[in-house]
Amino acid sequence: MTEENFIHRLKEGDQNAYQKLVSQFSDRVYNTVFSLLRNQEDAEDITQEVFTEVFQSIHRFREQSKLSTWIYRITVTKSLELLRSRRREKRSGIILSLFGKEHQINVSSNEPFYHPGVSLENKEMAAVLFNAIQRLPLHQRTAFILNKLENLSYAELAEIMGVSMSSVESLLFRAKKNLKKLLEVYYEQNLK
Repeated sequence: MTEENFIHRLKEGDQNAYQKLVSQFSDRVYNTVFSLLRNQEDAEDITQEVFTEVFQSIHRFREQSKLSTWIYRITVTKSLELLRSRRREKRSGIILSLFGKEHQINVSSNEPFYHPGVSLENKEMAAVLFNAIQRLPLHQRTAFILNKLENLSYAELAEIMGVSMSSVESLLFRAKKNLKKLLEVYYEQNLK
């Protein structure tokens, strides 16, 4: 079945097509969200929200891009919305704590991060890498995750992130440069 026929079936409300869409993309969506948010429950919630939105708004999909690109764009948007919301909560928590309120929001986690797609023998190295990725500025982190972990092309990244190809190249160049610095510091400290 062509993508065009598949999209038509989705727009017609075909439940079988929707189930096929979920089975085809759920792992990719979950892994992307999990890599960005580093929280299993949030990743599960956002993954569900992504597919709900896809199903509810498929009739507005104009087919100017691939279906997968559109789904990734929704995924990234929803993930970034949650991150921004958390930052606002964190700022509110700090302000509340300054004024003596009892409710403080703890958004930092010192627990090690393990990505579900990493084999057992590589868990420690992957945790170091993901912690370094998490320290990248948000747009660099997003571009790096989508390119290196999800294997999306620069053109797909540009469309998903709503930026030019040269911006994608710049984001990935800076992300790699920053990761190199972060990882060099880690290895210098831990290999002494």
